[in-house]
Amino acid sequence: MAANRIQDTAFLGVRYRRLARRIGKLKALVAIEHSILTATWHVLSENTNYHDLGGDHYAKRDPQRALRRITRDANQLGHTVRFDPIQAA
Repeated sequence: MAANRIQDTAFLGVRYRRLARRIGKLKALVAIEHSILTATWHVLSENTNYHDLGGDHYAKRDPQRALRRITRDANQLGHTVRFDPIQAA
C-alpha cells in the first residue's frame, strides 16, 4: 500500500495513479509491485543503478495525449479550455 504514498515526482507514483483511475486500486497495486520487481531484477542482473523516469514521463512522451486528457477533465467539470502555443521571442 506504500505505492499510494509515492510522490507525484516519481514515475511509480504517477503510474499508480493512472492505473488506479482506470483499473482500480488493488489491480494497480499489483501492477506497481510487478514494476518494482521487474526493475529490481534488472538492477541485480545487469549490475546497474535504478533510473527513475520522473513524474512527467507520460506528458513528455506524448504531449498531445496529455492535452486531450486535461481538456477532457476540464470539460467534465464544466469548463471550456483553449490552449495556444507559446510564441517564440
